[in-house]
Amino acid sequence: MPRKTIDITVPDLSGRRAVVTGASDGIGLGIATRLAAAGAEVLLPVRNPRKGEAAISTIRRAVPRADVSLRELDLSSLASVTALGAALVQEGRPIHILINNAGVMTPPDRQTTVEGYELQFGTNHLGHFALVSHLLPLLRAGHARVTSQVSVAANQGAVNWDDLNWERSYDGMKAYSQSKIAFGLFGLELDRRSRTLGWGITSNLCHPGVAPTNLLAARPEVGRGQDTRSVRLIRALSARGILVGTVRTAQLPALYAATSPHAVRGGFYGPRGLGHMGGPPGEQKLYSRLRGTEEARRVWEVSEELTKAPFPDS
Repeated sequence: MPRKTIDITVPDLSGRRAVVTGASDGIGLGIATRLAAAGAEVLLPVRNPRKGEAAISTIRRAVPRADVSLRELDLSSLASVTALGAALVQEGRPIHILINNAGVMTPPDRQTTVEGYELQFGTNHLGHFALVSHLLPLLRAGHARVTSQVSVAANQGAVNWDDLNWERSYDGMKAYSQSKIAFGLFGLELDRRSRTLGWGITSNLCHPGVAPTNLLAARPEVGRGQDTRSVRLIRALSARGILVGTVRTAQLPALYAATSPHAVRGGFYGPRGLGHMGGPPGEQKLYSRLRGTEEARRVWEVSEELTKAPFPDS
């Protein structure tokens, strides 16, 4: 039996400027393509220029009149994040949509960012935290919606406050969960602070469910020489339409959260299927680990200190 088509309608985005991290392949590339098809100008900040150019070509094959361009960004380098922020602020054009989608998952051995932070915490959370800080004037000018991609892994584990950088007992999966919990707490605290301080932006969260993306595939750059057993199983299930989603359906929660007039500030969006692993997107109950406002404030304060990228008090 053929798989039932699952999709959403993306509203007209003509005149809107969108930034999507992690858009050189996978879910991010699909998100960027759909935004471009809806008329948005789409910026792809990428670490690998060759992959970025290939992504631009893929988008333009699907959307010949796409308004897309590359920018340089390595989220594992706070200097690179600062440079991108400065370049875009110098351009002076408001940003209306920011989708924080990029991520790295479970390097077999502990690795660090340029500044020495555990790679997943530094890339998935701190890099995006600093990016939002540097882009805040443009986000405010565009009354932007900021959508941050977390993970089903944010429903397990905890922030390891005694060893944020996992220097004493590295566990790849636990460190990944920590990065996504911290990132989710930040996304919700961003919305609270915007509301309180009048920044004029809204922020929400999404997750893609479970799909055969490249996060668990062979990635020599993070020390993974071959596909994991998990991704092989996910591919098999996805091909048979069992439980999990596809790369295409995994794009939909972020697209819905970032563009739908029905998506609310502070909301959490993911697949509505069994276990929230696949299916059409919709709002879902916030994971227990993302509900603590005191912990969110703590994450915010520590992140400001680590990134040296403070947010304004007004």
